[in-house]
Amino acid sequence: MIKGYKEEISKIYSRIREYEDSALKKRKLEISEKIPEVSNIERKIAKFCIDLSVLSFKDVDNREQYLKDLREKITDLRVKKSELLVSNGYPIDYVSRNYKCTKCKDTGYIGSKQCTCYRQKLVKLYYKNSHLDIILKNNNFEHFNINYYSSSRTGEEPKSPRRNIEEKIIPDVMDYIKNFSSVNTNLLFYGNSGTGKTFLSNCIAKDLLDKGFLVIYRTADDLIHDLKQIKFENNSTLEDLLLNCDLLILDDLGTEQITDFSSSEFFNFLNKKLLMNKKMLISSNYSLEKLSKTYSERITSRLFGNFKLFKFYGEDIRVKINFSRQK
Repeated sequence: MIKGYKEEISKIYSRIREYEDSALKKRKLEISEKIPEVSNIERKIAKFCIDLSVLSFKDVDNREQYLKDLREKITDLRVKKSELLVSNGYPIDYVSRNYKCTKCKDTGYIGSKQCTCYRQKLVKLYYKNSHLDIILKNNNFEHFNINYYSSSRTGEEPKSPRRNIEEKIIPDVMDYIKNFSSVNTNLLFYGNSGTGKTFLSNCIAKDLLDKGFLVIYRTADDLIHDLKQIKFENNSTLEDLLLNCDLLILDDLGTEQITDFSSSEFFNFLNKKLLMNKKMLISSNYSLEKLSKTYSERITSRLFGNFKLFKFYGEDIRVKINFSRQK
C-alpha cells in the first residue's frame, strides 16, 4: 500500500471510535440520571460477566451448573434492562455501543483480513488524491456516446472514426480494465484535439478507482511541477505516490514547457516507472511524428516501444457538443 494511506485510514477508524466513545458516555450519563436502575443493572451484569470468565478457568464442584446459573442471571438482567429502556421511551440499544460497521466493530479488520468497509474508505481516499473526484461524475462510461464519432472515412485513415473507436479502441480498453491486475501494459493515446482521449482516460480511471485501484491523474505540466518538488524539496511522499500508484494517467503530453530540466527529469521518471513495471496511460494531441521531433530519441523510444499505441481521429467532439447545446 502507498505510504501514508494505512496511517490515514487508521486515523479515520480512531476518530469513529472516539466519537462513539464520547456519544456512549453521554447516553449512559443521561440514563443514569433518568433511570438509575438501568445503571445498577449494568454494573451487576458486568460483575457476573467477570465471575463467568473466572469460573470458566477454575476447577470447582458443580462448575457447569454455576456457569449455567450465571448465564441465566445475565440474560434475565439484560431483558429487564431492555424493558426499562423501552418503557421509558428509549431504544432497546440506547446504552450499547453503536458500530458503523458491525462486521469489524469499526476496526477495519476481521481477524487479519481487511473488512469491506476498509476498502470503501480506501477508495474514497484514492478518489480524493486522484484529482478526478468531481470530473468523474460526468466523465464515465455511462455518459460515453459513440454517436459523436462520424461513420464517414476521412483522409487516409483506413477506418471511419466510429469504427476506429468501436472496433479497435473500446474493445482493447475494456479488456485492459478487465485484466488490469494481471497485465503490465502501458497505453499511449495520441491524435487530434477533442477526439475523446481525455474522456476515455477518465472512464478508465473511474472503473479502476471503483474497483479499489489507486489511479493518479496529472497533466504533463502538473508532472513537471511535481518532479521539481521531488528534486529540490525532497518530497518523498509525492514521489512514492507517483511511482507506486496502480495507474498514472499523464494527460496533454506536449503542452508542458520543455526545457533541459523537464526533458531530463521526465526521462528519468518514465524510465524508472518502466523498470518498476508500474503502469501508465499517456495522452497527447501530437502525432507520433511531432512527438519524435519534440522529445529526445531516448524518450520516444520508450513511448513507442513500451506503450500500446492508440490513434484517435475525427471531428472535434467538444465543438460538436457546444454547437448542439446552442441549437
